[in-house]
Amino acid sequence: MRLVSFVAAGLDSAAGRALGALEGDPAQVLALGRAAVLLGRPEAEAARLATLESMLESWDENLALAREVAAEARTGPGSKATSIARRPFDALTILPPVSRPPTFRDAYCFEEHVKNARARRGLTVPQEWYEMPIFYYSNPGALVGHKAAVRKPDWTEALDYELELGWVISKKVRDVHEDEWRSVVAGFTILNDWSARDVQRREMAVGLGPAKGKDFATSLGPALVTLDEFEGAWDGDRVRLEMEASVNGKVLSHGNTGSMRYTVGEVIARASQDVYLFPGDVFGSGTVGTGCILELGNDVHRWLESGDEVTLTIERLGALTNPIV
Repeated sequence: MRLVSFVAAGLDSAAGRALGALEGDPAQVLALGRAAVLLGRPEAEAARLATLESMLESWDENLALAREVAAEARTGPGSKATSIARRPFDALTILPPVSRPPTFRDAYCFEEHVKNARARRGLTVPQEWYEMPIFYYSNPGALVGHKAAVRKPDWTEALDYELELGWVISKKVRDVHEDEWRSVVAGFTILNDWSARDVQRREMAVGLGPAKGKDFATSLGPALVTLDEFEGAWDGDRVRLEMEASVNGKVLSHGNTGSMRYTVGEVIARASQDVYLFPGDVFGSGTVGTGCILELGNDVHRWLESGDEVTLTIERLGALTNPIV
């Protein structure tokens, strides 16, 4: 399934947001909780599909229920009634799939990015990078959705985008073996880890960080796509999806998720050692090679400014667009 969190008059839940299934071409969103009510299902079932957070309370069971409701809304005897639970995707305010995750960890999985970014500072890749997956914690309260404006902080003159694969944890787990990762991941999404490079550079010189150079905004979305949607794209435990970033319609970055040096399973195994991961926790892959202006250099493109629009595209996941103000 392709799950979308959104706000729309008449369709949002008591929480002020709703969960929908993204379907069709042109794309439409079926409000799952509202559709369940219209199909005559118990209120308790509709409540389980109200938001992604409510689905994550019992992910496997609720995902099966969501699929049933979506299928019945398409072809079942109540399909006509559920037409009022549908809206065009472009007419909705799209939110991050999860609004305020318990934690947000961003990893450092692409060797090409590590080499390119460090070379800009005259550095090589440290041996420790090859020994274990590395990640840092960022701000789970600063997520923004598709087409939401990202404010350029007035304390940076080096605003950058970062093209990343994101994923969401589906259940409370601890000490996950790297081969078991598919059982604890709800799905993949697109992640833009906005960066203030001048501030980040100063923070990293102290040997701690990044912090303010990263925590002012992270874009996530537009959809959370469940793992069954990637048939034909798997290469062992790696998923191979083309990635692209553009600024004001000009394509700057190309990459593929299959070039991750560390797999999703390896990152989860490392992160869950001796601690719990919780439903809704968000992870980022780190930037794909060439997936930011820092790597490309200012001779290719200047730092981002107010008025720019950045679009990240990942095969099968869609496109995540944000204007800068």
